[in-house]
Amino acid sequence: MVLTREQIDARLRDMPGWTYDGNVIVRKLTFASFPDAIAFVTRIAFEAEAADHHPDLVVSYKRVTMSWSTHDEGGVTEKDFAGARQAQAIASLFVTKT
Repeated sequence: MVLTREQIDARLRDMPGWTYDGNVIVRKLTFASFPDAIAFVTRIAFEAEAADHHPDLVVSYKRVTMSWSTHDEGGVTEKDFAGARQAQAIASLFVTKT
């Protein structure tokens, strides 16, 4: 079920660095190196595949932008927040700058 804007905003209060942009929640991270950025994306890829819920990921040198949305639902759902929280936990294993 797609979350309302109020529900999304309430959840984002507990997720520093995440924003709502249209129909997605977004976080940009900067890693210490290009290999760290790629290692992060690789970890996210395996976790997302296991959950059968995949974010949009953009890599630009040491910067990774994650966008989560449930496309077949047409917006942001609890699945997106679960994926975002898991991604945040994985990011905490790396040295990052927001």
